[in-house]
Amino acid sequence: MQTQTAATERIQSRTIFIKMALDAWNSYNSRVKNLLNTLSDEQLLSETAPGRNRGIYLIGHLIAVSDGLFPILGFGERLYPELDKVFLENPDKPGLETLSINKLKEYWNNVNTKLAGHINQMPEDEWFNRHNKVSESDFVKEPHRNKLNIIINRTNHASYHLGQLVYLDKKQDRE
Repeated sequence: MQTQTAATERIQSRTIFIKMALDAWNSYNSRVKNLLNTLSDEQLLSETAPGRNRGIYLIGHLIAVSDGLFPILGFGERLYPELDKVFLENPDKPGLETLSINKLKEYWNNVNTKLAGHINQMPEDEWFNRHNKVSESDFVKEPHRNKLNIIINRTNHASYHLGQLVYLDKKQDRE
């Protein structure tokens, strides 16, 4: 009986851990979306700080990174691989051709809506399987390199850039 209780507790702990990680992911995506919907085009076109990335670049960067989750997590092909050249392979440059703010907002919604559909349907046990960027032999040695860890990593990434984007909202108050 004691081993059955321990197994049940392990399953419950995994369930709680998955819920905490996914709740954080959803929370930060919601915060970015809410901020994106409140910032003006002028604010998004400005730098978060002198000599730093512009808001439009950070949003495009977050979209490109989230779009990369589809193949990593086994959800299929990316929606917008063309974003890599501007938002992953190059630093922010005002002269670099980019998309309109409205198009980026559309892409943000498309990527996150589709990701949420896949994430919400993923069975619990799948979260602890290896992601597609780690080999089977490396995963045996490092089982923490699983799909849930990718979500945790990307949540931290979104949190970091949200912290930068918040300065765009505050800049208007200072000017």
